[in-house]
Parts: sequence; structure tokens; C-alpha cells
Amino acid sequence: MKTDKEKLGWIEYDLFEKFPQLNCKTYLRHGGFSKEPFATLNVSDEIGDHPDSVKANRELIKKDLQAGYLVFAKQRHGDNLIEVTKDNLNSIGEADGLYTKEKNLALAITHADCQAAVFYAPKQNVLAVVHAGWKGLILNIYQKMVQTLKDKYQIEPGELLVSISPSLCPKHAEFKNYKEEFPEEFWPFQNQEKPKHFNLWKVAIMQLTKAGVKEDQIEVAQSCTFCEEQDFYSHRRSKPTGRHATAAVLL
Repeated sequence: MKTDKEKLGWIEYDLFEKFPQLNCKTYLRHGGFSKEPFATLNVSDEIGDHPDSVKANRELIKKDLQAGYLVFAKQRHGDNLIEVTKDNLNSIGEADGLYTKEKNLALAITHADCQAAVFYAPKQNVLAVVHAGWKGLILNIYQKMVQTLKDKYQIEPGELLVSISPSLCPKHAEFKNYKEEFPEEFWPFQNQEKPKHFNLWKVAIMQLTKAGVKEDQIEVAQSCTFCEEQDFYSHRRSKPTGRHATAAVLL
């Protein structure tokens, strides 16, 4: 982790260290232009922050990633996936997953408690990003992305590397109505010390491995957005609040 309260801070993933052609970061809440309660590196334009601040924050991230473009979708806690090319990057609509094989197009997820996952296929040099809150996990959006990459680019699941951003830890992922909301295959991941709290990190690993991704090629950031207020926004902890960007680009 690299962090400074007055400068950009971010998390990088060990999984991608040996691939200089991929630049992937989860940005912390520092070093931007937004005022409270969005201070300071909020990248969402849908939560009431000043548009100029959001635009400036996004420009900071684009420059830091050395990208020509920084692409966001309108996330809706669904499972729609969109391929991004230079031909459609200015008309991306509603989606919770983006993928590309083109260089210089940074794909970004906004999040505060939800998981932001980055998929990378080194052999084919293909990149994807996914937003997965609990609703996305129920829809099994990870499995859908794995299948989409296989269908579109002939990428076998075992070739994929997947990182998952800081998100709610088992102490704070509470779901009082889980019996109505969650499929039964989620129930074993309940935190025995805190009933109705779930380990969504392990749920994600379960879904990815069932889809064919190798467990040793999955990296989950062991950081909780709720617990670590200094560095992370948390929608469950503070309302309103900002949104992080997890972003990646093929160089």
C-alpha cells in the first residue's frame, strides 16, 4: 500500500507484479478535490458531489495510470457486461462489468463496501473489471464474466488472474434477512461469532473457483472499508460518502 493524506494513495496487487503491461490500482480516499462528506478523491458523479470535483479527481487518476481514457459505466448492482473499444467508450451505459483487449483504455469501478474485481489474462492480454455487491454475488456476476471472456476471447478460466479490492469484512457484512435474500449455498459462510454476518470474501472465492479460476490465482485484499475509516469510504458507516476507483489499463 502507498498512502499519504495529502497525496494520491493506492493499493497494488502482488498477483500482477510481474506484468508491466498491466497497471492496476485501488485508489484510497486521499489526494483529491472533493469536500466533505466526499473528501477527497471521490469518483462517483451520482451521489451529490460537485461535478467539477469529480471530473478533476478522475483526471488525476487517468494521469496516474498513464492512460489515454478512463472509462466508467453506470453501475446498477446488476450483471450486465459491456466490451469497451475506442469506438464506444463515450457511450457506455448501464453495466457492472467492463472488458477490453485494447491498450490505453483504463476501465474503472466505483465502490464503497462492494467488491471491485480485476480480471487479467496474460496470454491474450485481456482485461476486465467487475463491480460486485451482495446483489451482484447473488447474480453470480463473476461466473458470467469468466464465461464471457471464454466465449469472446477463448480464455480458459484457469488462465485468469483475479484481484478483489478492499470491501466489507465478515464483522460488518450484516444481512438480517439473509434467508430471504441469499441462496442457501451462501449460508455456510455466515460468521459464527456474529450471526447474520457473512464472509463475502470467501463467497467470492467460492464462486470464482466453481467457475474454473484457480484459487492460487485469486488475491483478496485483506482490508475492510468499514473498519479502516482513514483510508476508505464506507456506505454502511457514513451516509452520504464518496466512492473509490479501482482501475486498470493495458499499457
